[in-house]
Amino acid sequence: MRQRTIRLAATGARIATGAVVAAACVLGVVSAVAAPLPGVTRASTGITVTPIPGDTVLICNGSYRVLGRDAGQAQLMVSGAFPQLQSDAQGDPAESEPLAMPDVAGGSRGLILTSRVADRKAQPIAASESVRLDAADARGFAAAPCREAAMSTWLVGGDGSTGASDIIVLSNPGDVPATVDLMVYGESSAASSVVVPAKTQRGVPLASIAGGERKPVVQVVASGAPVRAILQSTLVRTLDAVGIDLQDGVGGAQHDLQLVGVRAQTLAEGDDATGVVVRMLSPEQDAEATVRVRAADSATVIDEYPVSLPQGTPTEIALSGIATGVYDIEIEADQPVVAAAHQTARAGSETDFAWMTPAPEISSELMFSVPSGPDPVLRLRNTQAASITVEIEGEGGDTVEVPASGSASVPLRSGAYSLSPSGPVHAAITMRGGEGSADIAGWPLWAGAAAQQPIVVHP
Repeated sequence: MRQRTIRLAATGARIATGAVVAAACVLGVVSAVAAPLPGVTRASTGITVTPIPGDTVLICNGSYRVLGRDAGQAQLMVSGAFPQLQSDAQGDPAESEPLAMPDVAGGSRGLILTSRVADRKAQPIAASESVRLDAADARGFAAAPCREAAMSTWLVGGDGSTGASDIIVLSNPGDVPATVDLMVYGESSAASSVVVPAKTQRGVPLASIAGGERKPVVQVVASGAPVRAILQSTLVRTLDAVGIDLQDGVGGAQHDLQLVGVRAQTLAEGDDATGVVVRMLSPEQDAEATVRVRAADSATVIDEYPVSLPQGTPTEIALSGIATGVYDIEIEADQPVVAAAHQTARAGSETDFAWMTPAPEISSELMFSVPSGPDPVLRLRNTQAASITVEIEGEGGDTVEVPASGSASVPLRSGAYSLSPSGPVHAAITMRGGEGSADIAGWPLWAGAAAQQPIVVHP
């Protein structure tokens, strides 16, 4: 009996010991799960790669198209004048190929300029064109750069009402056809599509898709191949031709826009007394925007306009409280917007106009071209808190310091230039005739698609 008791006691002790060990094991596993696991940590590595640039392809518009010269064919487009072309390249000369212009009588000089990559580097190229008309149905001066094609463009300008003969010009430099959708924003919306064959230019009268719209905005979306979209504007009041313009598109909606080098001129009493009207559109949502006006040589805001922008409806404001001069206009909005400023110039019985679109930020060297025309000036705006040095190479070029939140201007001549800023800057070219001339034109500068920036690739 005593021996059996001892065995039972030993067995009980073993069971108890096993239970303690099992509990300890469970506790150890739980603690191991809760505790951070040991491991090998490795800092993320990256490789800086500069993409191989592609060929630079610019499209020059060619013939200035005029509507309505044949009373039996109101939509017939004819060549009103041929532009003067200014083209320059660093390195090998650019290759030139004509654009077909089957829908314009006598049309020619639409060009595709191609600068090939050499030694894995883009060869800078710049070109521009200017034209002057002096006819009963089209009179004035217009100038514009030759630009690259894009898949999406906004045309903020033009007029679809009586007296305006505006044309959307679509150029396809590619080897395949492009289908282009045109979406009109205005008092009423509209849409249209057009096929632009390869290496061809086509014109679409604005009145055919936005008839009666006084302040339209048109979104141009291409598929199949990128296109260059430009708006030709020709205006007649009663029986008098009162100006022409070539207006490039805007790349996309943004929260902050800088319109650099806008010229105001005292014309008359009334809402449009200065001839400057700013057109804006918030495509996606209702927006609240603030328009600030600064003299071109000052950082001080001299006028400010709060503006409510209903979604999808173009809105205009006239800058009526400013004196004759050159101004920079800043637009700050709580939703992405597109915008442009309409400028009117008058001298005696002559009148002309030009649209100025937003100037994007430039942070690296770029090449640009100045066409033949009156009094070209480079306008620079610095929105940073520190001054910026800009080196300009070319005839009459100089190194200028643009003060913090300020601006500067440099007189230019027809020809090629390069611009090298020490920091981000906004820039535009303006052209204005002297006393007795109403000639006016202007456009922003931008970095070309071939200016590839280094990127960091993480494995």
